[in-house]
Amino acid sequence: MKLTSFSNYCVRLLMIAAVRSPTLTTIRESSARFGISEAHLVKCVHHLGAWGYLDTVRGNRGGFRLAVAPEAIVLGAVIRKTEDGFKLVECFDPATNTCPLIHACHFRKALQAANAAFLAVLDSVTLADLAANKAELQAIFALDAVQPVPVPAVPVLESGCPLRPASP
Repeated sequence: MKLTSFSNYCVRLLMIAAVRSPTLTTIRESSARFGISEAHLVKCVHHLGAWGYLDTVRGNRGGFRLAVAPEAIVLGAVIRKTEDGFKLVECFDPATNTCPLIHACHFRKALQAANAAFLAVLDSVTLADLAANKAELQAIFALDAVQPVPVPAVPVLESGCPLRPASP
């Protein structure tokens, strides 16, 4: 099974919100830390807010934070919302199925059982479980750390005046 990037990004955002709770986190900060475009994260935050997982605050000092306790957010429920069904093979969708083996095939039943087991495991995990190693995650996220911007050195004359190259 493979989850979409959307699911992955949503879970990451929930984790960062859990670790920083109740502090607001911005999409810009998250984008910089995860190396993911802000546009993708805006979509994730919008949906997570609409589903009631995040509170969003607009404006200059805005951002997002958890709307509910991390113990109340079940990973299986989040994944069911972020994934567009779990149609692992064409026979899972009667509208598009063209497989002639549908009534005699045991592969479909095995995949259905595997899918149910996968979701059962996710149903046993909460956001609190994912963020239990808070100190380690905070160090990785390091959102409060200011990253110095390198400034090119400008030669200085003995008088203290900067030496600028001559214009062409």
